[in-house]
Amino acid sequence: MMFAIIVAIVLAAVHQATAHFRIDYPPWRSDTLENQSYSQWTWPCGGVADHIGNRTDWPINGGAVELTLHHPWTYLWVNLGLGSEVTNFNMSLAPELMNVTGRGKFCLDNLHVPMEVENGTQASIQVITSGGGDSGEGSALYNCADITLRTDVKVPNGMCKNDTALSVTMLGQQWEQQSNSSASNGTVTVTVTAASTPTATTNSATGVTAGAVTFVGVVGMACVLAAGLGL
Repeated sequence: MMFAIIVAIVLAAVHQATAHFRIDYPPWRSDTLENQSYSQWTWPCGGVADHIGNRTDWPINGGAVELTLHHPWTYLWVNLGLGSEVTNFNMSLAPELMNVTGRGKFCLDNLHVPMEVENGTQASIQVITSGGGDSGEGSALYNCADITLRTDVKVPNGMCKNDTALSVTMLGQQWEQQSNSSASNGTVTVTVTAASTPTATTNSATGVTAGAVTFVGVVGMACVLAAGLGL
């Protein structure tokens, strides 16, 4: 419920932009950039129905999501819903809100399903972005990827890469609570460098890394937002 409120506040009053994004891994349901039948502005999955694409075997523990981002900066959410025809993406695979600065390949690895599920459970990943910097902010954009959760699979070698230098600020309450005590009431900034393989860090209590990363505590706008919502 609080996640929905945060999304609504952040995205309120923003207008439509031309840049979009794609899900590279796991493969998205359909190419909503090339196929004119779909629109990434359509909730919840860019107008693409269930069963359009293939399902990808995806690790219950240690999964990854790789995106191509086209905005100079992007608000980003990564959600999960269980079932073969998901209507409620009620779990977060990453912090509630990230602010990614930079264009190009961006990958989150070491993602974990936040509840116990059986091997073979069908699910869908929903990625929501809202970007800006070219000609103002953009409206919310949606894409989905269908997966089957497995205990015995890993992310394919070489699949999760960051091909540009990116700056990522974690704005979610979860990260505020789990960040270093020296950054009390702050957010967490992640500096992502181009890496051939993803590198886990010792400070990954939430189970999320982004290529080779360094965590630095900073005070961010999420503090003000959280205080206003009474979080």
